[in-house]
Amino acid sequence: MASLLTIRNLTAEPIKLKGCDYYEAISSLSRRANAGSPVTAVALKTPRSPIHLDISIWIGPFRSCKTNVKLHSSNETLRLTFEVNGERYRLDIPIPKSTTLTPLHHNPRSSYAAVHLLEHSHLTIFPIVKLASWMQLLKDDTPLSAVSIPGTHNSPTCYRALPSVRCQAVSPLDQLENGVRFFDVRVQPENPSSSINDRLVLVHGVFPISLTGNKYFRNLVQEVFAFLDRNPSETVIMSVKREGTGNSSDAQLSRILFDHYAGDLSRWFTAPRIPYLGEARGKIVLIRRFGLEESLKEEFGGAGWGIDGENWADNTPHATCPSGDICVQDFYEVPDPVTIEKKIKYSEEHLTRAAKCVCAFSDQHNFAGSALAKRPFYINFLTASNFWKTSCWPERIAAKINPAMLDFLCRKHNDIGNAGDEHELAIGDTSTGIVVCDWVGYRGNWDLVRCIVGMNMVQ
Repeated sequence: MASLLTIRNLTAEPIKLKGCDYYEAISSLSRRANAGSPVTAVALKTPRSPIHLDISIWIGPFRSCKTNVKLHSSNETLRLTFEVNGERYRLDIPIPKSTTLTPLHHNPRSSYAAVHLLEHSHLTIFPIVKLASWMQLLKDDTPLSAVSIPGTHNSPTCYRALPSVRCQAVSPLDQLENGVRFFDVRVQPENPSSSINDRLVLVHGVFPISLTGNKYFRNLVQEVFAFLDRNPSETVIMSVKREGTGNSSDAQLSRILFDHYAGDLSRWFTAPRIPYLGEARGKIVLIRRFGLEESLKEEFGGAGWGIDGENWADNTPHATCPSGDICVQDFYEVPDPVTIEKKIKYSEEHLTRAAKCVCAFSDQHNFAGSALAKRPFYINFLTASNFWKTSCWPERIAAKINPAMLDFLCRKHNDIGNAGDEHELAIGDTSTGIVVCDWVGYRGNWDLVRCIVGMNMVQ
């Protein structure tokens, strides 16, 4: 039996559902010309006997509402007409991925997209933002730890490699252009006996990330800076960890990064604290998952260098680093496919922790000196793998976890229904924290990233 449609409004404006038309014809889908954009549904046939209903259902900003509308069969197309600020939009469902609402006015003031979860009869509507520069919509005095940030795990591992080594479907540049703002990077000093040699090989565990030759950290950093030059409103948080083989040390890595990469404070944020967005724009923000050479512990008045993730708990469902700057879910050991459900549960719980936090805003003229209750980065790895089981390689686990997280964010993440009382507003800021994914952008599907970015519009 078909369920009544629930609509969730993740915009700052009230939305009215004004009408619906039932079609027997099936819609087809045509992509927009620009890669990564939502698709637009187009009805190819005219139904012989359409059924039209005039309705008026109000969905408040950041609210959900169960309607009296439902799809009755798989051969049915339901055309919904919405009104926002006096302008009307149209949407045909069901749809397989995020879809733009078609404006029924010339030069509409706003654009919207929707994610339809057919299995749950649920529709989420959120504003469309330009993913290459979405941070320009946020205030400078926003703590970076309050921002909902899409990230990638082993971000540069998009090359031809062992299946258990490759974690990404597309290049780091494609990730950046489509909204990703957290990179997880693992490196190995090429010469373990020297800090003068600045060559850092990109690795995943003990393996190089490409079967066709070494790839280097220098090229990745240059690519990030080129992106930030084109989009100065943005920042990229980069977590760097030493892995690989050989006799290199954390002290050596810290010296190489300090001397050859991150010494320019106009391009890097390396203070041992979480910045506000205004002081991080146009820069790479360094999270270090390595120890420091003794002399670097004296940087910033003896406070150290870089945001401290050195003592990151291994394979944890929930832990806070001793520095207090990072609260992480990084449970990654999946012995069999059944354990993936446990991983999904841990990921949902960490999203809930992030959503409950409330951040104070700074005096935007004095970022470093602002009094602010410490809120850590909530870093939530949706990733896991098992080298010995093909069903538990990164791509296959992502195929299960990513849709589950999209479902959770659309239907459950800090959802408060459609009541109108102010005291019923969400528990916290609704942030997702940093959500670290594998295989986003596969076959052009950026729905999970769009949904994470969209949560910033709720705050």
